[in-house]
Amino acid sequence: MSVFSSIPEEEYLLKGDYFFVIFDRYPVSPGHVLIISFSEKTDYFELSTEEKLELTAMIDQTKVFLAERYTPAGYNIGMNCGVAAGQTVMHFHCHVIPRYVGDMEDPRGGVRGVIPGKQGY
Repeated sequence: MSVFSSIPEEEYLLKGDYFFVIFDRYPVSPGHVLIISFSEKTDYFELSTEEKLELTAMIDQTKVFLAERYTPAGYNIGMNCGVAAGQTVMHFHCHVIPRYVGDMEDPRGGVRGVIPGKQGY
């Protein structure tokens, strides 16, 4: 049983047919949230076509939610698929991370920063 399966509904920020949204317990910025599948699918590649369609809609709804409450200047959207990619909870979840001007010295390269030394180009 996944650690995500026991999250109480009172913690849900948003809810769809296939996913719910919660604040990340280890946020990298104010408003960092997770979109989590109700079904214990391992990663994005196990989601059905219907789930992938709803995921896109949930990302959009999450952006509206975060924009109203945190007014970030940008966003990182990320999914770790597999241990080699850094996945530690084998239950699908998508990070939506609000970004703010000045939250790091040079954000150019964004997600390329997951591999040290590869962010700058």
